[in-house]
Amino acid sequence: MMSSVAHAAHRPGNLPADATTFVGRRSEVAEVRRLLSDARLVTLTGVGGVGKTRLAVRIAAGMQRAFHDGVWLVDLTRLSDPSMVVQAVLETLQVHDQSSRDPLRILTDYLRDRQVLLVLDNCEHLLQECATVADALLRAAPGLRILATSRQPLNIPDEHTMPVHPLTLPEDGQTSLPGDLSAQSGAVALFVDRAVAVHHDFALTKANQSAVVGICRQLDGIPLAIELAAARLRTLTPEQILERLDDRYRLLTTGPRSAAPRHQTLQALIDWSFERLSSAEQLLWMRTSVFSGSFDLTAAEAICAGDGIKTEDVIDLVAELIDKSILVREESGRVARYRQLDIIREYGRRKLAGLGDEARTRLRHRDYYQRIAARTAVEQFGPNQVEWFGGLTLDYADLRAAMEYCLTTPGEAQNGLRMAADLLFHWVRSYYLIEGRRWLDRMLAADTTPTRARADALWSDSWLAIIQGDTAAAQVMLDEARRLGEHFDSPRILGYVALFSGFAAMYSGDSATALRRYDEARQLHLAAGNQQGLALTFIRLCMGYSFLGDSERAIAMGEECVKLSDAVGDIWCKAYALMAMGIDVWRQGDARRATVIEQESLRMNRSLDARLGIALNLEVLAWVAASVGQFQHSASLLGALQKLKRSTGAPLSGYGHLAGYHEACVNRVRDALGAEGYDAMVLQGANLNLDQAISLALREKEHHARPAPARGEAVHLTRREREIAELVAKGQSNKEIAAALVIAQRTAESHVENILVKLGFTSRAQIAAWVSAHGQAERPNR
Repeated sequence: MMSSVAHAAHRPGNLPADATTFVGRRSEVAEVRRLLSDARLVTLTGVGGVGKTRLAVRIAAGMQRAFHDGVWLVDLTRLSDPSMVVQAVLETLQVHDQSSRDPLRILTDYLRDRQVLLVLDNCEHLLQECATVADALLRAAPGLRILATSRQPLNIPDEHTMPVHPLTLPEDGQTSLPGDLSAQSGAVALFVDRAVAVHHDFALTKANQSAVVGICRQLDGIPLAIELAAARLRTLTPEQILERLDDRYRLLTTGPRSAAPRHQTLQALIDWSFERLSSAEQLLWMRTSVFSGSFDLTAAEAICAGDGIKTEDVIDLVAELIDKSILVREESGRVARYRQLDIIREYGRRKLAGLGDEARTRLRHRDYYQRIAARTAVEQFGPNQVEWFGGLTLDYADLRAAMEYCLTTPGEAQNGLRMAADLLFHWVRSYYLIEGRRWLDRMLAADTTPTRARADALWSDSWLAIIQGDTAAAQVMLDEARRLGEHFDSPRILGYVALFSGFAAMYSGDSATALRRYDEARQLHLAAGNQQGLALTFIRLCMGYSFLGDSERAIAMGEECVKLSDAVGDIWCKAYALMAMGIDVWRQGDARRATVIEQESLRMNRSLDARLGIALNLEVLAWVAASVGQFQHSASLLGALQKLKRSTGAPLSGYGHLAGYHEACVNRVRDALGAEGYDAMVLQGANLNLDQAISLALREKEHHARPAPARGEAVHLTRREREIAELVAKGQSNKEIAAALVIAQRTAESHVENILVKLGFTSRAQIAAWVSAHGQAERPNR
């Protein structure tokens, strides 16, 4: 069990770890932190390559303690569609709402009472949409702060802008000892730091400091340019680098005078880097620029080989581009992946277009990711689900780009339909359901040709619509899919139409029709030899018989699904079958076995990151715990579920007849613990992150939860904490509290944090309510 202090220090978020040393910028870090203490939106502006992103991440990392619900980096670089900005934020925050509500409404509701710092990175190409979203979020969520990076301001009310300038350069004529020079100039310090990273014996000396200073000045102190130059120390000396920069810049005197010198300088440096590569290295740079996100060696070989690059040479060329800082190497599990910085990618794409090779490379990119989607339709029901779905998440920026290609390229919409349908379980499994339906809707509207791909897209889209409660739209799609299935005489298509027609009927409360459709689906999938369709049908039959109160047949159908899933190594269908079975085992009175079954299902859903399934497991485990008198455990699970519900939508989709069990559970636990004890345990559960909530449900030893006060147990605040609690209750900010008590603002922040932890609260409003309930502090004699 962690201490309360340790628990308080833990915050959710997704900030990347620093891969390299952060150099300089101390005054900028301090100034932006000061601005964020008062302003709710601060935008870092500056030219490309000046270090806005790195500075924003550094600032955000230092402010994690101040935001109870986390600090989250939203990378907008890879988005081209403005309408995807909200979806990108939802994905980053891991909000998995499955409803049909407007995504911006989902996001504002989620953030409304949370303390969050959002870092919106690279807004310039989506400026209007970023401004609209930021304005809406700030109006709805008083605990939200936004730190944005952009080449220009968002221009919304109350925005504070902070220009990010190039790193400081030595003054003209300045002569200092090498150590002093690094301390006085951020640009020189960065060059030295990166130089040591690529050439361990490098040191700034009196002999080379003139060349180093010259390089930094030629590059106007732009961090990206300095890092690219420092990478050349693998093959050149500082003097050689400076000499070649001098030669190159003399050619720029005839360039457009309207361009800022630093833009010319950075362009020139990238030109220089490009020209010093072999023709094969140049080709790989240009062709890898077609990737929107990170990629692995297999993707690079499939898309970039040919016409000047042998497949067997790609691995060595990748290594060369990594050495030259054109590609950045990352690790994901046991696989190395590669990516390009945005400015490097843009340069490569311009070169690719100029070469006349862009159309061919984009088509090969689409073909590769279409094959990934097609293989998903196979891997989604088998032994490789966890690994495969994890890979889809890593490849998702490029899957999006491939589908966008299908939408925007004449004659490609049918391929887009096939891709969107093949990714069905990717849409259903995680937080992509809203986006999945959007892709399917767009593809279906783009091409109405009656094909098998359209039929599959229709029934796939109907499933997403039913989950969202939009059964009317689902029925229209199912009717068309049925006509196409009959036209093609396809038992497989007709089996899915029957299955989801039954699901729609069950959602509407018509169990008799649902069971007839499910039985029809079972026969059709048997005829087609479609094991996955059969497994899904057994799950729905289990739910249907559960609805009728026929637990024996419900369990029998669940066991059929488990048997079929085990035969092929599937865990997704098995997890849902076990979840459904657990309910009816519990209803038969075997709470112990029901717990074991639900926990097994939960472990599977955790491995798949299947949020809706996880929510269902927590729900049922809370019911079971309450039924055997484990009231505190049940209340904590209800609290964790309450938090998860807000990001997944209603977890009892298709289980409406069981909603009464939830209400009965809440009432029983509240009566047993009393209102105060119940609220305390629910708050404890709500304070858990997802991993901790799952660990609690599995009763693992380390779920890192702080024990909530038991019913009637007093919470002891120190004298100073009571004073601060009273000031919080009066509505004073941390800054005002610090001034009133003559303490540092950071000290006030720490005291407020400790109060929240001790009381098990998540907001200042709860502190105010507690003070009101417990009266003024009883001040001891001084």
